[in-house]
Amino acid sequence: MDSQTQSPVASQRLMCVDALRGFDMLWIIGGAQVLVSLAKNSGIGFLQGMDVNFEHSWGRFHFYDLIMPLFLFIVGAVMPFSFVKRLDHGDTKKKLYLHVLRRVVILYILGLIASGHLLKFDSTKLHLWTDTLHAIAVGYLVSSVMILELKFRWQVAVTAILLLLYWAVMALVPIPGIGAGFFERNTNLALYVDNAVLGHWQEGEGWTYIITNMTFICSVMLGVFAGQILLSKRAQMRKAGELALLGIGCVVAGLIWGIWFPIIHHLWTSSLVLYAAGWSYLLLALFYLVIDVWGYRKWAFFFVVIGMNAIGVYVATHLFDFKHIGNVFVGGLAPWLGPWNEFVQEAAALTVIWLILYWMYSKKTFLKI
Repeated sequence: MDSQTQSPVASQRLMCVDALRGFDMLWIIGGAQVLVSLAKNSGIGFLQGMDVNFEHSWGRFHFYDLIMPLFLFIVGAVMPFSFVKRLDHGDTKKKLYLHVLRRVVILYILGLIASGHLLKFDSTKLHLWTDTLHAIAVGYLVSSVMILELKFRWQVAVTAILLLLYWAVMALVPIPGIGAGFFERNTNLALYVDNAVLGHWQEGEGWTYIITNMTFICSVMLGVFAGQILLSKRAQMRKAGELALLGIGCVVAGLIWGIWFPIIHHLWTSSLVLYAAGWSYLLLALFYLVIDVWGYRKWAFFFVVIGMNAIGVYVATHLFDFKHIGNVFVGGLAPWLGPWNEFVQEAAALTVIWLILYWMYSKKTFLKI
């Protein structure tokens, strides 16, 4: 690892990271449904049309398109702290690599369970490479090697090269029988490769994963750079300022690159990586400034409870419909709620999830891999 990241700060847990992870996870585990159902029935002006921000549209960046990139970014932000802590506690590099490989295997299996239909035990429905956890597994594996083997300047260089290489491949390598430079939902090189490699074992609906792994790595590495800033011995306000400046720079760079290489979430384009990372830097700067610098912590507790068991609740909400539990308490109200029934059911399900996570938090039960 780069020597500049060695710091006693590694022994401290930054609440802002757990809170931001929880904020991100909230929208995956039911927050989006609660807000959208509220918007439908409340008549509150600024909430109208909110639903469009919680869907993926080809070639248009909505709030929901930030959720997965932010997830990968936060994984990267934690890595410098985790690695320094393990090395300081006497772990050898070999032992650390074994830990990394174990996590990668578990992440891949959990991804198969969460979105790959593994538990259906039907090969015709199995998706081999389809989930956010699979993207994290690849990004975490390669980023680990880069952190442990490359100096900081080479980490930056390799990240930049991967972004450029993905653009070059997508823009210049021709699709057999069609040509090069297509970024349409059903006509692009990444989808062609997925069709050829994965066949019926792919997710479909325009999502791509094989050559897109190059930019998944970049999303994690941009988070690593944020973690290295937080881990450094610089003054707190300077750290917040650097994160904010990087955020602005990445947003601008993503928008400019997007003129030639569109910001498309399904293809995880290089411009998408930069643009989403820019907003991730800005959010981290804000959370760090408010929570860990200024010390306003109480408001973030709701998010921290979620963020401390992020992987566990992610998988659980893919396996179980918590509305069934929530309806034990509110299902009987349906005849009197009218159009508000959906909102109450979604809110009840989210409440059940949060209370379970709070119970785990109070018992210091944190699912780690």
